[in-house]
Amino acid sequence: MTDSSEIQEYHQHQDIHGSHVTIDEYEKPLITPIDWAKETFAHPIPYAIEYLRSLFPIHRWILHYNLSWLYADVVAGITVGIVVVPQSMSYAQIALLSPQYGLYSAFVGVFIYCFFATSKDVSIGPVAVMSLEVSKVITKVQKKDPTLSGPVIATSLSLICGAIALGIGILRLGFLLEFISTPAVFGFMSGSAFSIIVGQVPSLLGYNKKVNTREATYKVVINTLKNLKFTKLDAVFGLIPLLILYVWKFSADAAPKKYPKTKTFFFFFQALRNGIVIIVFTCISWGMIRHHKDEKTKPISILGTVPSGLRDVGAFHFPPGIMATLGPELPASIIVLLLEHIAISKSFGRVNDYKIVPDQEVIAIGVTNLIGTLFHAYPATGSFSRSALKAKCNVKTPLAGLFTGACVLLALYCLTGAFYYIPKATLSAVIIHAVSDLIAQYSVPLFMYKISPIDSGIFIVAVFITVFSSIENGIYFAICASAAQLLFKIAKPTGHFLGRVQVSEVINPTIIKDDSSDSIKYEVDEISIENSGKKQVKSSGNAVIKYHTKWVPLTKSVVNSNIKIKPAPPGVLVYRLNESFTYINSSNQYDTIFDEIRTKTRKGEHPSQITNINRPWNDPGPLRLPWRKATEEVIEADTRPLLNILVLDFTQVNQIDSTSIQALIDLKKAVNKYTNHEVEFHFVGIYSEWIKRALINVGFGIGSEFGSNEVTHYEIAKNDEEFNHQSLIGTNTPYFHLDFPNFDYLDEEEYKEE
Repeated sequence: MTDSSEIQEYHQHQDIHGSHVTIDEYEKPLITPIDWAKETFAHPIPYAIEYLRSLFPIHRWILHYNLSWLYADVVAGITVGIVVVPQSMSYAQIALLSPQYGLYSAFVGVFIYCFFATSKDVSIGPVAVMSLEVSKVITKVQKKDPTLSGPVIATSLSLICGAIALGIGILRLGFLLEFISTPAVFGFMSGSAFSIIVGQVPSLLGYNKKVNTREATYKVVINTLKNLKFTKLDAVFGLIPLLILYVWKFSADAAPKKYPKTKTFFFFFQALRNGIVIIVFTCISWGMIRHHKDEKTKPISILGTVPSGLRDVGAFHFPPGIMATLGPELPASIIVLLLEHIAISKSFGRVNDYKIVPDQEVIAIGVTNLIGTLFHAYPATGSFSRSALKAKCNVKTPLAGLFTGACVLLALYCLTGAFYYIPKATLSAVIIHAVSDLIAQYSVPLFMYKISPIDSGIFIVAVFITVFSSIENGIYFAICASAAQLLFKIAKPTGHFLGRVQVSEVINPTIIKDDSSDSIKYEVDEISIENSGKKQVKSSGNAVIKYHTKWVPLTKSVVNSNIKIKPAPPGVLVYRLNESFTYINSSNQYDTIFDEIRTKTRKGEHPSQITNINRPWNDPGPLRLPWRKATEEVIEADTRPLLNILVLDFTQVNQIDSTSIQALIDLKKAVNKYTNHEVEFHFVGIYSEWIKRALINVGFGIGSEFGSNEVTHYEIAKNDEEFNHQSLIGTNTPYFHLDFPNFDYLDEEEYKEE
């Protein structure tokens, strides 16, 4: 027997469901493609004007430019310029190009980018990973066509990649880059950085001619170790500068912590380390080599002649037939070019509190590389190390790139004579020192493992593929792994069947330990507890806790395991879809729901009542032998409830398609056949008008679906301006709900007696 309060509450509940509550009829019209077109193209001319203006973001801030910004930009630009000159020549060495091509790329990149940029921090120019990719492309193309020179191949690659990037940006397709996950990017970036470092070790030690650094990284490691006996004097000009660079870096990082007032001094002192080390060892090299006129008698390898100024400026003559030769190499090159830049610009945008526009950044990369072909530059993109330096210099606008470009031009016209004596081993030391920052620390995969073990696995596999195969395969694995991970999550969603708990929110409660049983009782006795919709327990306190029903997964994976989750009322099944309901997962969702229905509810017609002619081969029921009498057959009573209501939680469903709608139609037919009567299909949390449109057009949600004898649930909203009741959503769709309907009146166990 239930107590009197429960009986009274039950009668009140019955009165509400049986009362004649009047609400105004409200039928919201279905959305149409015309409505979408009107909303999307409501103001085409202002939109077109804004689109054209967005192509040149410089107009948003250039008129506000002032002397304070100018000072900060000059300092940042010159500081980055001092770094980019040795780096660009070093990276050209990775790309199998002469050093002047690195300077050309650096000059064009920083000059052009500022007019199209949405990031003040990013510095465009030659970078290590892209240079490695260019070297791979040059090697492969020259195997097919030996008549093509390295600079021609590199500039052709810049032209094609720039044109593709510009097209992607103008068409606003930059979102495609979001499909490659961060762990995959970190993986191939770390693997590429390791490959670059390994490839520079032979040059660092002076026997680079004995090792083919274009092979797989693991082979380069093996061959480098085999040829250690051929180490030359170059090792002095490589290992010592490398040691100095690291000691310099760590000392400059540690000093400000001990002497805070010297922070600015040590920051710029650290920024100058590459330039000073190269100057010092170039002077030593000059002292050793200036008397050696014969190249063969020189004790160390030096950079050699660097042409002064900008040579062969003009329209680039695209070699006939090179497009077909470069075609297979373009996907990896485009991905490296854009992905690294977007990742860097987004990172600094978050750190320095501004928002970048990825599509506009892609346009900037495209224009930069297209114009770069006029100067015979090779592909340029955002540099992490130089961008970090620029940000630390407190740069104010992208205009700082002009001052960086001026430094590069100064070097091209005034310092090329000194560049002749730069030791190649010292440049290799600069490369190794700069690229080592791109290798993810051991804590990165560990952190990923704590968040998502799959992400950690993708990172590690991407590194191994890049090291043991090639950078291209590492990139393609990154794409495939990201796509596979995304598709698997969509195709195999983890939907949940839901049950009920009574919950309430309390502010600043007293948390009592498990062993304080007396205290627990004391705290409970001091408050009043009101279970809205159920019962009210009063005590001596003034506080009232109101409870309401919350639907949670029956697996208890998200709630306290000590809480008893009450299943849905008999005849009701509630299922929450955790992904969009599309063709990829519709079959899986169908099987999950129908299998649960067959497990938790009984058939509408008992198997014993079905004649042999109507029994399907896949569900023949109990075995019937002709010599057995009917009285010997044991008919077991099925105590499971009969399904009357199926509730589908669409709160997390943002998209459906024709295949998934057909799956719902098939599910409805199968369920009705299984139960031998019409089952109500309720949908909760549909916020997309397109989803409502699709469901209504195939007969779901509408009031006439089950006839006038069924119980219909309407959500009414309080309207301060009207005294009558207003339906929250359309009165023509009583089976669509913003929140879960109250099915407590169906709970037979709670209201056994009146």
